[in-house]
Amino acid sequence: MKVPTLAGFGLLVMASALPQAFAATYGDGMPSAQKVRFCERVRDFAVQAFYDREKGRPMKVFVEDGSAGAHITNVAIKRIYEKPQIATPKAAETLGRETCNEMMASKGSAE
Repeated sequence: MKVPTLAGFGLLVMASALPQAFAATYGDGMPSAQKVRFCERVRDFAVQAFYDREKGRPMKVFVEDGSAGAHITNVAIKRIYEKPQIATPKAAETLGRETCNEMMASKGSAE
């Protein structure tokens, strides 16, 4: 009983020692369905940023901790505030989705 447990523990140690730096873009290693759901959330934050901008509220950004999610969402929010030609929630949705797809290097979302 000790041999299989010891072998399993050895495999876990070996797997954690291997480098994990193979991802070239944010979306590498993420299934397509997860990318779509993530980009839908970014789109929702872009629409909320549009409404905040229209009501004269200050820009709300996420604290960037090195994760892709916070960075991509902040880029989308900043683009909403920087582009006054975005005049409808639909345009904000489009910009949020395009920003996410561009930064995740995906080919679009299924809606």
